Amino acid sequence: MEREASDLRRETRKVRNVSRRADESGAARPNLILAVLLLSGLAYAVLSSAVIPALPTIQHDLHTTETRVTWLLTGFLLSASVGTAIIGRLGDMYGKERLLLWTLLVLAAGTLLAAVSNSLEVVIAARIIQGVAGGIFPLAFSIVRDEFPAEQVAGSIGLISSILGIGGGCGLVLGGLIVEHLSWHWLFWLPLPVTLLAALCTWRFVPESPVRAPGRVNWLAAALMSVGMSCVLIAISQTTVWGWGTSRTIGLFAVGLAVCVGWIAVELRSREPLVDMGMMRVRSVWTTNLAAFLLGAGMYASFIVFPQFAQLPKSTGFGFGASVVVSSLYLLPAAFGMGLLSSVAGRIAHRFGSKTALLAGSAVTAVAFGWLAVAHRHPYDMLISAAVLGIGIGLAFAALGNLIVQAVPPSQTGVATGMNTVMRTLGGALGGQLSATFIVDHTARGLPTVTGFVDTFVMAALFLVVCVLVGLLIPRREGSSRPLVLDAQLAPNPD
Repeated sequence: MEREASDLRRETRKVRNVSRRADESGAARPNLILAVLLLSGLAYAVLSSAVIPALPTIQHDLHTTETRVTWLLTGFLLSASVGTAIIGRLGDMYGKERLLLWTLLVLAAGTLLAAVSNSLEVVIAARIIQGVAGGIFPLAFSIVRDEFPAEQVAGSIGLISSILGIGGGCGLVLGGLIVEHLSWHWLFWLPLPVTLLAALCTWRFVPESPVRAPGRVNWLAAALMSVGMSCVLIAISQTTVWGWGTSRTIGLFAVGLAVCVGWIAVELRSREPLVDMGMMRVRSVWTTNLAAFLLGAGMYASFIVFPQFAQLPKSTGFGFGASVVVSSLYLLPAAFGMGLLSSVAGRIAHRFGSKTALLAGSAVTAVAFGWLAVAHRHPYDMLISAAVLGIGIGLAFAALGNLIVQAVPPSQTGVATGMNTVMRTLGGALGGQLSATFIVDHTARGLPTVTGFVDTFVMAALFLVVCVLVGLLIPRREGSSRPLVLDAQLAPNPD
């Protein structure tokens, strides 16, 4: 125990020296590095959602079925969920800048493959390759923590946290525009130069972090985590086809959970775990991860429901008869709201604390969904609610990133933030599929009824209310960027 505490003290001194050098030297260029990290995250976020409005077009052009074309989303989701934590861990071990550069190059390769292909199987493979780049976010969080002056960490992490929602909303709009005016291949051609530019700027401007966590990759743990999470996600994502209560869904879900239990058992016995389960049991970590799951469920539900609601014909009595492009514009206020709040997230965190920001953001988002459940007859209802949603989600997402970074030692920032991102993705998968189930189960004359949408809004509001309750359990941490785990381990023994 004494040796571990000594190692942690040495690591902390190293991080403080890095931060001091960043404070005293302009060579660190934190604003330039932040711009590169935001560009990298934006490239991934846009690609994650831009394909959604194009699914019917791709289905028609490639002469396939709706079930098969949705694997363009499922494959991406699986890869992102599995790859994010692993890449975060590899960044902790081998260097964040190096892993970020290679991750961007992998994203560019997958994007190029999708752009030139006319085969559904190849495009699905390309989307799986793209999904690996979800590791951009834990790497970016780690770089900020290692390289930036202490007073800039909270605001920078807030901006990076929110870029996933901002880019996702912009990707839906971009996807709608491309579908109406260009070939769907341009969904990939247009983001490709942005991705390559981000890779070039990473190589040129982002310094390599001195903070490392020496060790070897536990490939057995990685394989078990990959198989377990894949089974769970496939079971969830196929519920609209298989049904929630079918033997196929329940069986695959049970297999996934069993493999995940095996993964946890392997990690607990390992001297060099892929994911430190001791860290995951710390209250400040598991509560923040659970909050990320709940917040993700609410956010992704809105991404799916808003455009679909707006596209329904006015003859339904509640739809707006909007085109694909116009329907995607209903999410723009949410993107603007996220951008606005992320730009001031650092000041809010310094003034009130990240826990308070999470509670406020979750509560605001819950109110917005509750409002939608009772007021959705007019376009302005949706637009105002979208703006409020963006403000709430932007505030909460920024807080999540800061809370998880504060809760772990510097050497575990990558894997910890990676797991937090995975939890958000898992929540998004569940929220999206529950929304789809509500809508499919309430139809009349082949069209969804308003009941399915109201149920979705109520469900999302409940997710956010529970998120507030979970947020109350997070230990309050004010006025310091030092992690709770580190403080606990370095505290003097009273005995």
